[in-house]
Amino acid sequence: MKKIKYWMLVFVVSFALASCDNEVAEPQQEGNPTMQIEDQFAHVHFGDLLPFEVTVNDDVPLSTLTAKLYFGEEEVSKTIIRTKENGQYAGSIAIPYGKNIPDGTATLEFVLVNTTLKKASRSFDVPVKLAHYPYLILVTADASYPMVPTGKPNEYAASSAFPTTELPAYIKTPVLDGKGREILFGWDDGQGGIAEGTSNNIPFVSPEGGTYSVTFNTRTFEASPFFEVILNGQKMNMVDKDNYQLDIDLAQGEEITFEGLSNWWVDPDFFAQDQDKMTFVPLTGRYRVTANLPLNYLKVEALVGSNLATLQPDGTGAIWVIGDQVGKPSYLSNHVGWTPANALCMAPVGNKKYQLTLVAGETVNASQINFKFFHQKDWGGEFGSQSLTSESGIVFVGNGTNGRDNGNLGIVEGKTLTAGKTYVFAVDVSRGINNAVLTVEEK
Repeated sequence: MKKIKYWMLVFVVSFALASCDNEVAEPQQEGNPTMQIEDQFAHVHFGDLLPFEVTVNDDVPLSTLTAKLYFGEEEVSKTIIRTKENGQYAGSIAIPYGKNIPDGTATLEFVLVNTTLKKASRSFDVPVKLAHYPYLILVTADASYPMVPTGKPNEYAASSAFPTTELPAYIKTPVLDGKGREILFGWDDGQGGIAEGTSNNIPFVSPEGGTYSVTFNTRTFEASPFFEVILNGQKMNMVDKDNYQLDIDLAQGEEITFEGLSNWWVDPDFFAQDQDKMTFVPLTGRYRVTANLPLNYLKVEALVGSNLATLQPDGTGAIWVIGDQVGKPSYLSNHVGWTPANALCMAPVGNKKYQLTLVAGETVNASQINFKFFHQKDWGGEFGSQSLTSESGIVFVGNGTNGRDNGNLGIVEGKTLTAGKTYVFAVDVSRGINNAVLTVEEK
């Protein structure tokens, strides 16, 4: 035992000594890096490429020169230049352009580092403001049109007898000076609005043909004209040229008004029509309404706050339909399929009951169906043969061995839905989401 302890002591002492010998020493900073920079950082605009010239010197080899631009405390742009030897170096740094950025003073910092990591730095205040352009350019597929100041702050307009009421176009600026650049404004589908740095066409639409004006504000990115859809007095937001969307609180039995839509398809699960009067059918709550212009279709989806609703263990929330041979306003023109993004939200009608109203031959195939019910507008929780039973003599629930995958609906062999007839598919979860009951009522 004594020998083991002795060798262990020798090992520990040796390791400690080796560790001390192998410690990495901090490099000794040497030299005297210096910079000469002339302050020429005036008359700077958002979107500029700001040039600079820096004369650097040191008595040890230099490494890098870094220019950093700050808006307040936030670093918004950076340029790094390798400085292999003393002398003059030129570069530029981008001044960001964005929506609703106020004029102000940025900070431009230069940091010079030599090979021993010794640094020198200098900072400059850079007043930055939005450029006042003499004109902008509206660019369409067939022509370009000048947009001139309207007299309102930062607003420009092009007025002409445009060829159609639909005018897909993007906007660009002229180059003002040696540090300016051409700035593009186009449509950003992700944001559902106009953004800087893209030439994707903005879906301008005029309510009237002939001569009209296209306007754009270079600070706020507000523009016109666009097609407008008004739901209960609230303007719906443009998602793209075909879709408008609004999250809104709606009450059961509330009268619904629309402006900007005509001849639209009425979904009986969500809207009851009595001559010119429309009322809301489902339970009072928050809903997302999407107006699809090509289909004249108002798609309604249940929300919780700003998120799509999901089925809760107590049976509240929402049930979603995904699968084949079903779709609104037509299963042929707007097929749901096995694409969760296309899922239909069943209308919550009270007492933990959800309904989907379909017309055979129009919104559902009369001879075959293959869709199922989900707890969310996505893969995940779903109803299967163990959690859903059918009381219908026409529609059955698949179990994997009866001609349909588990939970998928099918039409009983030898039967069909009657073309032109209305069928209300209702899922009742009042006895629990694992004891759901499907009924199919012909009207």
